[in-house]
Amino acid sequence: MTATPYVDESAQAEAVVLRLRRHGRYLVLPVLLLIAVAGAGGFWVGALPEAWMNIVAAAGAAMVAIVLGIGPVLGWLAGRTIVTNRRVIVRRGLFVQHRSEMPLGRARDVRSRRTIVQRVFGSGDIELVGGVDGSMTLRDLPGHERVADALRELIEQSFVLGATGAFGVGSGIGTGGAAAGFGGAFDASAGQVAGRATPAWPAPGSPMPAEPFPGMPPNGETRPIATGR
Repeated sequence: MTATPYVDESAQAEAVVLRLRRHGRYLVLPVLLLIAVAGAGGFWVGALPEAWMNIVAAAGAAMVAIVLGIGPVLGWLAGRTIVTNRRVIVRRGLFVQHRSEMPLGRARDVRSRRTIVQRVFGSGDIELVGGVDGSMTLRDLPGHERVADALRELIEQSFVLGATGAFGVGSGIGTGGAAAGFGGAFDASAGQVAGRATPAWPAPGSPMPAEPFPGMPPNGETRPIATGR
């Protein structure tokens, strides 16, 4: 019987499960501000009596639109949360990017929190508790209940795969399968114990060796025992 090699399922390729951003209500105020600035700029720029006034008004409107309108929109687009089958990655920042991640195998609990405003818009905060490794907070995610359930399921799968990898190695089926997991201390297929060769018994029908084992008489002969006299 041949040994069945153990396949470590935890070595599977990493795959993206979820891609998330903060709730879209953060875009409402910047978009409204852009509309207001565009309307005011279109009304005042060119209507002022002096040319320099029109230039100053246009520059001011453009500055307000960039800082309070376009900037927050780009910042919202730059921030994202990526959940894979192995870890959770959080990216924040437009010009200076910050990246933090937590392996799912280190997460011990998933907690959710919602404010009154978040309840109205159907979003919430999710905290991944990692024990001594610290925690990670995913802020204001839409559909946070479904995300929390998915994270719990992924954490459970990671725990099961980790336990399988810890206790399943060396659980091969067949001759020498179980022993192979103990560092090759016993290799039944090679007939070795702890790296020391042991003589193999002759196959049925083959002649007996002249001296099967050192010190043993061949072919059943007897030898006198030395008495020391």
